[in-house]
Amino acid sequence: MEGELTSRRGLLKRGAAVSLGGAIDFGSSSNPFRTAGSGLAADYWQYDGHGLAELIAKRKISPIELLNAVHTRVGALNPKINAICNQCFDKAEAQIKQGLAEGPFKGVPFVLKDLGHQLAGTVTSFSSRLFNDQKADFDSTLVTRYKQSGLVICGKTNTPEFGLAPTTEPVLFGKTHNPWNLELTPGGSSGGAAAAVASRILPMAHATDGGGSIRIPASCCGVFGFKPTRGRVPMGPTQFEGWNGLSAQHALTISVRDSAALLDISAGPELGAPYWAPPPQRRFLEEIGKDPGKLRIALVLTPPSGVPLHPECKNAAAEAAKLCESLGHSVEEATLPVDGAALDAARTIIAGVSIARTLEDCAKRIGRPVSETDVEPVTWMYSQTGLKTGSVAYSRAIASCHQFWAGDGQVPAAF
Repeated sequence: MEGELTSRRGLLKRGAAVSLGGAIDFGSSSNPFRTAGSGLAADYWQYDGHGLAELIAKRKISPIELLNAVHTRVGALNPKINAICNQCFDKAEAQIKQGLAEGPFKGVPFVLKDLGHQLAGTVTSFSSRLFNDQKADFDSTLVTRYKQSGLVICGKTNTPEFGLAPTTEPVLFGKTHNPWNLELTPGGSSGGAAAAVASRILPMAHATDGGGSIRIPASCCGVFGFKPTRGRVPMGPTQFEGWNGLSAQHALTISVRDSAALLDISAGPELGAPYWAPPPQRRFLEEIGKDPGKLRIALVLTPPSGVPLHPECKNAAAEAAKLCESLGHSVEEATLPVDGAALDAARTIIAGVSIARTLEDCAKRIGRPVSETDVEPVTWMYSQTGLKTGSVAYSRAIASCHQFWAGDGQVPAAF
């Protein structure tokens, strides 16, 4: 990609523009985002999800035409970036022909992260060779809610095995590339989702976050990512929480309003859930554009891990702080009162026990123990950590994370 499109600042400006409306202009017909076709079928990438839904509602483009345009774009761009690991355009077309729900995103194509959630008739592999033959015969609660909003699900996006890495390069499906520079990572674990959105294959995509898996790809690819509080978005019925509440479900988008609207249609308790987040006072979409009043904002330039920030990231944070001050908010530089090493140790224990259980359950299904050669090194490391963890240490890790979430920032350094 040439010129300003390679600039992170340029990308963020365009992202800001699209958050305020339904369409943006990337310039001439020779731009790298344009694909085969004419009219809206070729230029649909200029619109966010709301914009596409409006075009469909006004009959300027039909759901089938839009789906075919997305299919064409996947064929043109996915071989370069490897964002979508499984396609199901046949099922998406069948969903349209059966009749779409009258929701806010009626007819808008959408993709699921290949991790955790089930779409009937498709494989959820967790990017693991152990699960690459496991086809679901039901829809997860969240998938049902997506369909009830009118979304048309046409594929699954790439992720590291079991979502354990901050990059996306599983053995099963191969490396996903950052659309803005194919030599760089899109981050992880929702790297395929971020690459699909950043390349404008789709304006929004399902994503998950246990330790940065929405936020890291959002930063790497210059798209909007938001991790909701635990219990806000359902994870059932096969499981009701991930990593004891560390993992949350939502999306990556090119506009803030799409993220808010997706949260509106997906949030809420489900039968069997052990807990859920308190309902909001009003719809999340109604918060877009509201005057927040004068906010007190902490500027944190020293991560809890102690790893120094890259100068560009530090400058970007400082510039954002200046912008907030210019809007009338109070900004104070602060240090988070968090024992980063202890928190990381607690998360490693929780994730490790979860992976150990997953592999043990898988062993029962395949009729033999899972070996080191069946999984990737990081998965094996986590599973071995889990197997070596005693019940008291596991309980302490969960209690420590609860204490941190309660807001005092302190995690007992007992790991």
